[in-house]
Amino acid sequence: MKLRFIFSEVGKGLARNRAMSVAVIIVTFVSLLFVGVAGLAQMQVSRMKTEWYDKIEVSIYMCAIDDATPSCNGEEATDKQIAAVRDKLNSKEMSQYIQTVYEESKEEAYKNFQELYGDSAFGQWTSADMMQVSFRIKLVNPEQYSIIKEEFSGVSGVSDVRDQREIVEPLFNVIDSARILALGLGAVMIVAAILLITTTIRLSAMSREQETQIMRYVGASNLFIQAPFMIEGALAAIVGAFMAIGTLFAGVHFLVQQWLAPAFQWTSFIGIPQVWFMAPVLILAAVLLALIASAVSLAKYTKA
Repeated sequence: MKLRFIFSEVGKGLARNRAMSVAVIIVTFVSLLFVGVAGLAQMQVSRMKTEWYDKIEVSIYMCAIDDATPSCNGEEATDKQIAAVRDKLNSKEMSQYIQTVYEESKEEAYKNFQELYGDSAFGQWTSADMMQVSFRIKLVNPEQYSIIKEEFSGVSGVSDVRDQREIVEPLFNVIDSARILALGLGAVMIVAAILLITTTIRLSAMSREQETQIMRYVGASNLFIQAPFMIEGALAAIVGAFMAIGTLFAGVHFLVQQWLAPAFQWTSFIGIPQVWFMAPVLILAAVLLALIASAVSLAKYTKA
């Protein structure tokens, strides 16, 4: 009997405030959509970092002939300087940071260079003597690139120390900025949703003030009086959450899997499983959003 009464009051409330309920649904939909996009962007950045940081190497380039770098003074690295760098990389001191070291000779560098640019005029003009010896280092922890940079930059015979992360880091930064932007917009829209839900519930409570007064006089509990209004707000918010989840599914399917993934095959992208992971989070957020807003707006109408 009580449940039937509560749901009947919910139906009346939604019917009376139809326009406001639609507004709550739309604002909740937009706010949770931004939150969902931010969550998926974070997953994408984490996935790319895990994938690429595991492959990325640090390279130490020794001086080539007529190298203009200050540490080279226009002279090619000597065998003694190359051996000093090699010994330091293989030392016990560096073993805690370095997983593997691969030394590329001038001949190997020339062969690789010819495979890439051999058909061009620049490739035909270049000879093996003009290439440089280099060391490619895989770190135990890729985040510790600065240790290699500090230990070998400016050392005699070393021309440059380069981290391949510098190539992919700008892409990570763009995605990360998009995540922060989406999260910021989502936060603004959540505030708007809370204000809108609060106003909607308050209007609904005002329109039924006489009924709530009678319920209070006959000894109805606060929870029983508030329940129809809270369910009303929660239902509107949940509809908005489902719309946001549906849009995320469509976005990941059409935008990510059918457009980005085929165009950028050098990396992997998030998929439908990640949206399934976000779905309960968004629904829970919608329910909490509605319950908190309802509880605040109903405090006045349930005072004894």
